[in-house]
Amino acid sequence: MRLSTTSYLVMGMIALRGPSTPYDLKRAVSRSVGYFWHFPHAQLYSEPERLAHAGLLALNTEDRGRRRKTYSLTSEGRSALREWLAAPTPEHFEMRDVAELKLFFNEAGSPDDVGKLAREQIRQHESRIADYEDMVARHGREDWAEPRMITLELGLEMEHAALRFWTALAGDDLDRLRRERAERDPRG
Repeated sequence: MRLSTTSYLVMGMIALRGPSTPYDLKRAVSRSVGYFWHFPHAQLYSEPERLAHAGLLALNTEDRGRRRKTYSLTSEGRSALREWLAAPTPEHFEMRDVAELKLFFNEAGSPDDVGKLAREQIRQHESRIADYEDMVARHGREDWAEPRMITLELGLEMEHAALRFWTALAGDDLDRLRRERAERDPRG
């Protein structure tokens, strides 16, 4: 059976939070990896069943009521997850940013579109930075959250970098951004 990134996401979530229903997974993803890993959440309803058929998850179905399905990680699933975590990641950083795509095609639009796009992106990145900083303030000192704060730090760095870019673009100051980048470059 071929495992996808979504397979590992499901197994990883269950490894972190314990037995989970697909709805539990959907909620957990929206509050964590959903900030940086976008995919159709309908997969969180189909993928656990596929993993259970492969023996990587165990399935427990309620006898009565809503007959909820709860999935837990099997030893085979834990081994598969650990192998994936330990394996090299040769894939290049992937970013699917609609704003960047619009910026690429900017010459086909109106001259005012770039400025509007930049201002909109500034607001969005400032909002995301505020959300992330709020998460750090609420959970940053809690033992359970400490390993996950590393990912949040990466998210903050990326948001600040994007904010620097869009702010420079909006202020017609990309030359300053280039100079600052050159000054930080250790290769001289």
